[in-house]
Amino acid sequence: MTTTTLAVLVPLLPFLGAAAGLLLGRTAPGFLRPLAVLPTLAAAVLAVLVAVRQGGGKAIDAGTQLTPTGSVPIDLALHIDGFAALVAVLVGVVATCVQIYSTGYLRQDPRYSSYAALVSLFTAAMLLVVYSGDLMVLLVGWEIMGICSYFLVGHYWETPEARSASLKAFLVTKLGDVPFLIGLFALAADAGTFRITGVLGAVAAGGLDHPTLVALLLLAGVAGKSAQFPLHTWLPDAMAGPTPVSALIHAATMVAAGIYFVARLLPVFAASGAALTVLAVMAALTMVGSALAALAQDDIKRVLAYSTIGQLGYMSGALAVGDRGAAVFHLLSHGAFKALLFLAAGAVIHAAGTNSLTAMSRMSGLTRRIPDAYWTMTVGLLALAAIPPFAGFFSKEAVLVAAEHTATGERTVAPAGAGWIVLVAGLLTALLTAAYATRLWLLAFRGRGAEAPDHGRQPIAMTTVLWVLAVPSLGFGLTAGHLDDWFDGHPLTPTLVTAVLGTGLAVVGAALTYAIRRTLVARTAPPAAVRGVPVGAAPAPATGALAAPTVAHPDAEAGQVEAEALDLPHPAVDPADPGRALLGPLHPHAAHGFHLDAVYRTLFVRPVQAGASLVRFLDREVVDTYVRGAGDTAKGLGWLVRRAQTGNVQTYLSALLAGSVVLAVVAVVLANVAAGA
Repeated sequence: MTTTTLAVLVPLLPFLGAAAGLLLGRTAPGFLRPLAVLPTLAAAVLAVLVAVRQGGGKAIDAGTQLTPTGSVPIDLALHIDGFAALVAVLVGVVATCVQIYSTGYLRQDPRYSSYAALVSLFTAAMLLVVYSGDLMVLLVGWEIMGICSYFLVGHYWETPEARSASLKAFLVTKLGDVPFLIGLFALAADAGTFRITGVLGAVAAGGLDHPTLVALLLLAGVAGKSAQFPLHTWLPDAMAGPTPVSALIHAATMVAAGIYFVARLLPVFAASGAALTVLAVMAALTMVGSALAALAQDDIKRVLAYSTIGQLGYMSGALAVGDRGAAVFHLLSHGAFKALLFLAAGAVIHAAGTNSLTAMSRMSGLTRRIPDAYWTMTVGLLALAAIPPFAGFFSKEAVLVAAEHTATGERTVAPAGAGWIVLVAGLLTALLTAAYATRLWLLAFRGRGAEAPDHGRQPIAMTTVLWVLAVPSLGFGLTAGHLDDWFDGHPLTPTLVTAVLGTGLAVVGAALTYAIRRTLVARTAPPAAVRGVPVGAAPAPATGALAAPTVAHPDAEAGQVEAEALDLPHPAVDPADPGRALLGPLHPHAAHGFHLDAVYRTLFVRPVQAGASLVRFLDREVVDTYVRGAGDTAKGLGWLVRRAQTGNVQTYLSALLAGSVVLAVVAVVLANVAAGA
């Protein structure tokens, strides 16, 4: 079987699995789990085989004209280079892990059939984006992912949080997709083709007439899809969906699509220094702002969501300095440890019965309940904090090295100013990332007070996946010396300066957070009333700040616990929360995402609602008034005519005679007037 045929099967198999799952979900429920797992697993295996055959060498190009358009043709094409081959492996592996994990996490969910089918369709759409060699075909996968995210984020549609989050995700990403679509058409008009190879050839030949305009329009869509400032606000709210969906969105599909798109078309953006500077500023604001916000969140999944936004900022920063190898290297590394973190968080939520870090900080013994999640999440957090030798250290260092080379003038693809912006923001974010990762670990696993509820052992499908993902989270960075041939040939290994600075700042952030936590804990001892008493066992009334929190039903399966946790009240402030001490007066603003949602409501939502109210008023009170007036006039005339129709012949003859007399009088008058004239 040829490599092209294998590549076609990679996105096709999950698509067929989704279709079969939807068709057979109710009639043959016994086939649901095999239809969810096996096609995705087969696609992952084929993606690995395609990557082995491609081997980081010459790109594989194949295509046929899909339809004549009369101007710019649309081709059904493949373009598989080292970037595409490795990203497809990431998508296949993470999607397979998510499907296997979901068989345990949502094993009693009544909507599992539609959920599994949508996850498969989501996977197929992302694989189509990765392998596509034509921008219009890529756009199809791009938009299918948007639809799938709407339904998957709103999976728990009974809760208002899930309903509003799904709608917000759809609308915000569509807000970016409008200029993105315009940018694609402008790019094709300049290049004369939608084929990616043709577009890159036109860029190399200087064939773009409006590179800055095209790049900025495309960046708007990337900002929406990859949750970059200022269109990032949908991603933290999307945590209302099931945890496996969060893992898939954050690690390997939706948010990765925008970064991958820019990497695939980086020469288009590099043709405009202004566009790269805009991208660098956007990346810097995203990195620092999201890290500050993560330090103030109470929901464990929202902490991870803001961390995703920040790590995507690192990738955008690498692209802004013209190094797509570093960007995709961090994309691959981040995909492994972020999938691990989210899936481990699902196990933690199930065990604790809550998604509140404050509530977890008032429980003891959580690490004994879930040792697998504890150890694997520790690995994931160390990778997130970029502590060597974990994967995040090597990929983050590749980004910082690329920024350093641009800032010092060793590379001239991007302006030196863009390099300094990314480098300074990246180092500051390294410190903040280690701080919020340490805070999450301390609050979740070093709680004090009531015993954690006993939800029983986690399903083997969940714990196995965690250990599988822990392997690349620990060791993937060691491949840095071998991946440069798969990308553009730039070295991905750390340098001494950035390694010392980045790691030193990370250690400072973690140590400072730990020291503050220790100090605050010593000042606020837990009440004796809740020590050693399991949550839910009705302890004696406790006074003080650390009363036992409210948790979800202890006998429920993981998906139901998470759905119930969405409606649970979060407990009062933990006085030993190091995030408050670190942020100081900035904490309430960071906790609300620096009020960007309020700004958008003021600038966009309220004016649109006011405009809609005005249109409704004009429609009902002005337009409808004329319509009703015309109808009432016709009714009035009909009433008059009806009154004249009495059915009495004498009345009709009298009216006829009277009319004749009137006409005769008028005729005589007119004749006399004419004669006098």
